[in-house]
Amino acid sequence: MKILKYLAILIFSFVSFNQANAFLDKDNKGAQSTGREDLSFLEAKNSNFKKGRDALKQAIKYKNKKKFEKSSKRLDKAIKYFVSAYEETPENLELLNYLGLVYYMVGDTIMSEIYYNQALVIDPKNNLINQKLGELYFNTKRTSLAKEKLKILSNCNCEEYSVLKMIIDGK
Repeated sequence: MKILKYLAILIFSFVSFNQANAFLDKDNKGAQSTGREDLSFLEAKNSNFKKGRDALKQAIKYKNKKKFEKSSKRLDKAIKYFVSAYEETPENLELLNYLGLVYYMVGDTIMSEIYYNQALVIDPKNNLINQKLGELYFNTKRTSLAKEKLKILSNCNCEEYSVLKMIIDGK
C-alpha cells in the first residue's frame, strides 16, 4: 500500500512539474515580455507581410514582361497585404518602405509620400527611404525638396546618394 502511495506521489509530482514548465520560456524565466518585440511573424509562411512582398515580386516580374494588367492586379494584392500587415505593426520600417514603393508604383504619390515620411519619423537618416522620397519629390516637380534629401545623403558616401544625384542632375 505504501508503494502505491509513493508511486502516486511520484507520478503526481512528475506531471505537476511538467505542467509548470509549460509556462516558462526557453530561458526558464517565465513570461518576461509583452511579445511586441518579437517580429518573427513577419517571416511566417502566411504572414500578410510575406504575402505582400511575394505579390510585389510577381508584379515586378509581370511588368518586366510587359504584362501590365497582371502586374496591376498583383500590385493591388500587395497593397491589401501590406495594409493588413501595417495594421498589425505600424512601426515596421521595412513595411513602411514597401508601402511607399508599392503606392508609388501604382501612381499614388500622395500615399507613397505619407508612408515614406512616416518611415523617416522612425529613422530620419535612412539612406534608402531618403533616396526614394527624393526621387518622388523630383518626379513630382518639387526639386527643392529633392535637393534637401540629396543634402541629407551627401555625407553617407553611398549608392543612394549617387543614384539620387544622377536623377536630379539628369545624367
